[in-house]
Amino acid sequence: MGRILLLTGVAVVALGGAFAVVPSTAAQASAPLCRRAPDLPRLPAEVIQAQQQQPPAMYRDGSGEDVIDDLPASRTAPPPPPPMVAPPPPAPVMESASPVTVISSEEVTLTGSRAPKGSAAPATATAAPPPAAERGGDEGERAAFMPPRNAPPAGLLTAGDHDDLLNPSLYARYVARAVRQLGQQISGLPRVDTRRVVKIAVEDGSGRPVAFVPVKVTCADGNSLTLATVADGRVALFPALDRLGERITVEAGGVRRTVIIDRASGGQEQTLVVASSAPPARKLDLMIALDSTGSMGDEIEFLKSELRSILADLQRAYPDLDMRVGLVAYRDLGDDYVTRTDPLTANFDTIQRSLSRTRGEGGGDMPEAMDQALIRAVAQDWRPDAVKSLLLVADAPPHDDLQGRAFIAAEAARARRIQVVPIASSGVDDRAEYFMRAVAAATQSRYIFLTDDSGIGNPHAEPDVDCYVVTQLAGAVRRVLASLISGERLEPRPEEVIRVTGRYDHGKCVLPPNFSAQ
Repeated sequence: MGRILLLTGVAVVALGGAFAVVPSTAAQASAPLCRRAPDLPRLPAEVIQAQQQQPPAMYRDGSGEDVIDDLPASRTAPPPPPPMVAPPPPAPVMESASPVTVISSEEVTLTGSRAPKGSAAPATATAAPPPAAERGGDEGERAAFMPPRNAPPAGLLTAGDHDDLLNPSLYARYVARAVRQLGQQISGLPRVDTRRVVKIAVEDGSGRPVAFVPVKVTCADGNSLTLATVADGRVALFPALDRLGERITVEAGGVRRTVIIDRASGGQEQTLVVASSAPPARKLDLMIALDSTGSMGDEIEFLKSELRSILADLQRAYPDLDMRVGLVAYRDLGDDYVTRTDPLTANFDTIQRSLSRTRGEGGGDMPEAMDQALIRAVAQDWRPDAVKSLLLVADAPPHDDLQGRAFIAAEAARARRIQVVPIASSGVDDRAEYFMRAVAAATQSRYIFLTDDSGIGNPHAEPDVDCYVVTQLAGAVRRVLASLISGERLEPRPEEVIRVTGRYDHGKCVLPPNFSAQ
């Protein structure tokens, strides 16, 4: 594709609040094995400068009524979340979670061409989502996520998504190109080697994946690290990033196994069968880290108009799902605020009101304060028994000298079982794409990127991805979040597909016979 990419092959260690760069080869020779994620850096309290008086923002609450937001635009700390009420009793366990319903692309006019019937990737044939369960006195708690009356029509932004863990050889080639072109020009961005990934799958006696199970990894020198399975029952280990050495012992649910780390490419998977049952996920904590600088107008308006609808579809597909949402809007040093945080809450109107006040302003140069946004998002009060998702909506990377700190925040997210879902927005550059894809791979997530198929908004950079399916952005976000909840990869239905690039097969790109990762 001829794009310039950036990479470093160095390790970063924290030294009294600063970050020192250590060559990977030296670190591997002397550092202890089973490397744990560094501590999450601490930040000072948020400070938001007073802005020029602006007209109050209008938003629509869960009842469908227009509400004027006359709260002051300046505040020195995020508001406390509203009092939580006891969650409703769990609904009967569904045999299998249904994928969400997405809006058909027939309903909009697009400038891109539609893939002919039969040429798209095989799609998952499913029935419509089940109707929501009967709700009694707790209806108001969940009604906040349902679309209001007279909700605005869905927007026209389009997107694709890519899973680098499903395409390890392609990701390795992507990394190799970066090494050849620019080498170690940005310090602090570790290399995520997907070719040698070690996946530990935890299943019950019926072969169903067991989520949220701690997997203890012990290395040959006696050091250990612990990561928990996500909804698909798996933990992904990276031999170089995690510094595993030649042999590890993995243990979950009282079952232990020794694994010899394969030096060859291709990856490996080990399955542990435990006595635990495999109930479906019943809680979702969703944080949104939103770049709110001047170039992000389209994406901010998208969230204002469609986030409620996305959450409503998830609620309909998973009627017993207990959801909370939070927001970190961020800009850069010198702007009227660097970060502005709304903590996780079950009251969606709080988040909708904050989104309604958010406008694309400030920034100026390309990098933004993504490192601080990630730190504040990861530091939220996440529930231990929830699916934890962090949408990173941005078009710019962290500052070069803060890439290391931003990735430390991503590693802290991984240690807390938070899956980061980047949404690469208008004009994303190569540094941002590389960082976002590394974070998505490290946290067992997927990379979403906007495309130009809608013909609206600012131009969107073509990703360095060999195959993908384009749908509406709202549909892509729904499917990725639903996949993280269910633990099953959900594909778009044929009528949702706008176009297909490359040889796509259920998230995997079909490689040519002469393919080389070098």
